[in-house]
Amino acid sequence: MQPRKTDLARTALQAHRAPLDMRQRRLLILCDGQRSIAELTALLGQDAAAMVIQLIQAGYLVTGADAAVSTQPAPSVAAAPLAPSAAAPVERRRSLVAARIYVLGILEMQRHPNAAALFRDLQQARAEGEVLRVMQSALQVLPALTSEGYCQRVRQRLMEALPAEHCSAFAEVA
Repeated sequence: MQPRKTDLARTALQAHRAPLDMRQRRLLILCDGQRSIAELTALLGQDAAAMVIQLIQAGYLVTGADAAVSTQPAPSVAAAPLAPSAAAPVERRRSLVAARIYVLGILEMQRHPNAAALFRDLQQARAEGEVLRVMQSALQVLPALTSEGYCQRVRQRLMEALPAEHCSAFAEVA
């Protein structure tokens, strides 16, 4: 099964107002019809398959096996809300890979030559220091491409995904 985004998902990713948390947004960005559930699980963790089912049921993803998924209810996943509740905060796993994927998704949506160049640089970056440098450059360029409110939300989400030891370097980037 190789899930891909629906028009609803594309609109939600562009609008930044959909009831999606950061992990769900990251999953939507990665669902391009090329990656299997196993690949998504390797990138995002063990709950990726449950999130895929959740997003399919919400209309954000489709697969070739949609008929099979919709006829077999997943009771524990179907009852789960799309956005995490305020009463039960969930501590997300922080990783440089997750932060990188998030910044790649943000840059991909910008449709600007500077963002495209940073996207390529970040894709090709292999060393940890290089990845961090390109992500810092992206945060510095983003205010020229989008609104200040959007930049603040991106910075906040990135700080949630980054490992704690790297947060101080990004807190200085304004």
